[in-house]
Amino acid sequence: MGDPRLASRLKEVRTVAGLTQVELAALAGVSRKTVNTVENGVFVPSTTLALSLARALGTTVEDLFWLAE
Repeated sequence: MGDPRLASRLKEVRTVAGLTQVELAALAGVSRKTVNTVENGVFVPSTTLALSLARALGTTVEDLFWLAE
């Protein structure tokens, strides 16, 4: 299970960008299931994955993920 302290805006940012999970996955070079599990907090992304997702969405890692208090 993912780290319960990790908060994410991935789904929100993806939706605002008008992308489906499949489209974001293709841009980031991962599977739709990977995007889904990160969005649902099941999987904590590696640094490389977090950077790829941020780049695909035209934002920063810090805008997508942070440690919850």
